[in-house]
Amino acid sequence: MEPLRADMFEEICPSSLNPFRFGRDKWAALVIRCLEDGPRRYSELRVPLHRVTPKMLTQSLRSLEQDGLISRTEYAVPVRRVFYELTPLGRSLLEPLRIACEWTADHWDELLDAREA
Repeated sequence: MEPLRADMFEEICPSSLNPFRFGRDKWAALVIRCLEDGPRRYSELRVPLHRVTPKMLTQSLRSLEQDGLISRTEYAVPVRRVFYELTPLGRSLLEPLRIACEWTADHWDELLDAREA
């Protein structure tokens, strides 16, 4: 699996304008996208989600876990490691998320104009 890119989510990213929310917070969709290709450690998620404070990322991960969208697996041997992974329920959001992102990209200018008005 390839490492997540730091520029995966640009500063001016359609996700920030996306009026749809998955889970209880605005970062949930970005976390889901980061987990699309398989399990990741917290430190791996921090790379593309560098704009998210550690506290908010932790809260997002906990909310997604409580909602049954991701699972958290902890390994204690040889050193403590925690991995986050999409559950089947979380994976079922990938297609609706892709469609929401496409819609946002198609209506980017209209959304910006509305927010500036």
